[in-house]
Amino acid sequence: MSWDGTVVNDPAADPRTDVFEEHRPLLTGVAYRMLGRVADAEDVVQEAWLRWSAKDRSGVLEPRAFLVRITTRLAVDRLRQIGARRESYPGPWLPEPVPTGDLGAPGGTVPDTAERAVLTDTVSLAVLVVLEALSPAERAVFVLREAFGFPYAEIAAALDRSEAAVRQLAGRARRHVEDGRPRYDVDPVRCREVTERFLAAAGGGDLGELLVLLAPDATLVGDSGGKSKAPLRVIAGADKVGRFLVGAAGRPPVDMEFRPVVVNGVPSILVLSAGMPDSVLQLGVVDERIACVYILRNPDKLGALKDLPPSGNRPVPMLV
Repeated sequence: MSWDGTVVNDPAADPRTDVFEEHRPLLTGVAYRMLGRVADAEDVVQEAWLRWSAKDRSGVLEPRAFLVRITTRLAVDRLRQIGARRESYPGPWLPEPVPTGDLGAPGGTVPDTAERAVLTDTVSLAVLVVLEALSPAERAVFVLREAFGFPYAEIAAALDRSEAAVRQLAGRARRHVEDGRPRYDVDPVRCREVTERFLAAAGGGDLGELLVLLAPDATLVGDSGGKSKAPLRVIAGADKVGRFLVGAAGRPPVDMEFRPVVVNGVPSILVLSAGMPDSVLQLGVVDERIACVYILRNPDKLGALKDLPPSGNRPVPMLV
């Protein structure tokens, strides 16, 4: 079965389909972390399937390594192609938010607690934003090594480089990510509590409460792609962020719903208008104060969340 659900071959008659499907979660995880967009990741995985299905696999001893090699090279090529598109993007660019949990454990297995923590960390919006500053090769090395723990020898084969060169790329990428990676609190209970207080304050026009919640150097990053209302520049400083939020909240339409969800490993709020995704709100929390507010409003990036069910049982306060 292809990515879009159409039957390509009968799995019972063609074991190559079973092999590919076994490794699809891993390939999806690699492609998404490199590209930050579901459609691009889907295209890469579909192309990997086409190449795999047409390949004489009699000499392929390790299908997993072979498929990762194809996917990585395709993702590097795609990343180079979309570079100019990112540069001309109207306003800040944020990765496409996706439900966490199906973004690839090694070999398609269900990750244990430690593995899941690593996978979640490398798929967070904050880390994916930092990865945007890496070269395509550095990004590929970081994803394969840090997210999935691939040996340097396998990464070198995937990128057609020497192992020594790959180690140098890994060192540069790791240093850059460590320097730029925000240390946000990922405790789901604490994040949800702060999010609920934030929504109540913003919706109620309570600037004083917002200033209590916001760190002094808080920032707000909005991504609309020029297709919805959102700031075209990063807003910096608690007072400016708070005033923007109070002014933007206003009184919401009666058909607007605020649904708690988990995307990219972090408790977030999916805003629905007339039952359709309108935006995603995610907070970067440090020591129970909000260091960054992410607002994604580009409708092209919300498709994966259309049928996402609520997470948890606690209600989210409506903006009034």
